[in-house]
Amino acid sequence: MTTENMNEETAARRPALVELDDVSKYYGNVRALEGVSLEVHAGHITCVLGDNGAGKSTLIKIIAGRHRHDGGALRIEGEETRLASPREALDRGIATVYQDLAVVPLMPVWRNFFLGSEPRKGFGPFKHLDVEHMRRTTHAELLRMGIDLRDVDQPIGTLSGGERQCVAIARAVHFGAKVLVLDEPTAALGVKQSGVVLKYVAAARDAGLGVVFITHNPHHAYLVGDRFVLLKRGTMSGSHTRDGITLDELTRQMAGGSELEDLRHELENRAG
Repeated sequence: MTTENMNEETAARRPALVELDDVSKYYGNVRALEGVSLEVHAGHITCVLGDNGAGKSTLIKIIAGRHRHDGGALRIEGEETRLASPREALDRGIATVYQDLAVVPLMPVWRNFFLGSEPRKGFGPFKHLDVEHMRRTTHAELLRMGIDLRDVDQPIGTLSGGERQCVAIARAVHFGAKVLVLDEPTAALGVKQSGVVLKYVAAARDAGLGVVFITHNPHHAYLVGDRFVLLKRGTMSGSHTRDGITLDELTRQMAGGSELEDLRHELENRAG
């Protein structure tokens, strides 16, 4: 048995970093999620795909501690739990990077990197921000992720959307995240910037994090994903490993599959 196979078997025996088992969520009489299951393992990327209204946002909120699930089980490293807040999720190693990044555009990159967790030096009334440490650390951590940003003093608002996403990913890695949840990180980006972000998503996986990549783009998902969970109207319409589905089939299922075929026949009949 090869070392790689032994490592895969060892990983398989460990409990998932995050596991959703038959999870459901209701808002009054409205079903937002029902019977959704997935696992997030260290060093793997789980892609969750679905169109608007599929339940992706609700899934994020449950994993991120913003909303509690109503049915099923949420387990973190094998321990069943109900997260009470985003702070509790963060304390348990779950970092969520939302599409509308929570950054202060006019503040420098290093200040945004440490926003809310600024180290200080000195004593008593003489305590002040350790600016040099934050500058050095920000540059080093970005470089470690492969982001060579020459000037961390520039306002983060001057960076491209892809670069800002990469700073957020590097920040999560630095502050000890075990699980990184990414909310449509490439949705508003062009091809080149999307490629940059996907490279750093893969870098986070290679750093040993478990990644949940939420997207409506099967091409982006297939470039980096190890497992694909498809949502449709709040329920699971599929769950596949990378070696169990082709990009064409993933795209077909994502686009509606048989429903699109029925629509095509209907349009052809009308045209005839």
